[in-house]
Amino acid sequence: MTQTIASDLTDLLERIRDCQLCRGFIPEPRPVLRADKQARLLVIGQAPGTKVHASGIPWDDASGRRLRQWMGVSDEEFYDESRIAIVPMGFCYPGKGKSGDLPPRPECAATWHGELLRRLPNIATTLLIGQYAHAHYLSKDFSTVTERVRHWARLAPSQFPLPHPSPRNIAWLQRNPWFERDAVPALQAAVRTTLASTKHSAHAP
Repeated sequence: MTQTIASDLTDLLERIRDCQLCRGFIPEPRPVLRADKQARLLVIGQAPGTKVHASGIPWDDASGRRLRQWMGVSDEEFYDESRIAIVPMGFCYPGKGKSGDLPPRPECAATWHGELLRRLPNIATTLLIGQYAHAHYLSKDFSTVTERVRHWARLAPSQFPLPHPSPRNIAWLQRNPWFERDAVPALQAAVRTTLASTKHSAHAP
């Protein structure tokens, strides 16, 4: 059964990386994601920016550095796909809009997320980063990112709603000091517990 899941996931990732659904709507299809059947922690963000589009490495930018600080993980831990899966709402850079990058293309989550999550059976903790991940995966009880993040304890430790760690959100962090005071330590504790269980399961007989 485990081998079947692994081979199914490998085939699915190949299909996603060859995906051309958005050709003509975005500058260049180049899906960026990482996943492994053993992963216990899932990061669902927004969509690659220009730097990630160029490098092909998810969260390879200032946003990623802040995210890793919030999580309390090293680069090595973050990019170990046997421990952390990275599946954005939109797999490709969506292009520029009037006030920044365009939203993630909706085709990605609608077409691929269900298939991917069925092949990630060991996920224990999911980080939902930014408004698009919130809107797709969380209930409609709260209407804003701030309200969803403020009520993080209702969902933790299985889910953590987070603001986007973009440098553009510095003003939000300054207006909401409770996030780094209260939510980030709880997030780091959940990440440590989840990654420790991944490490132990990897060495189990």
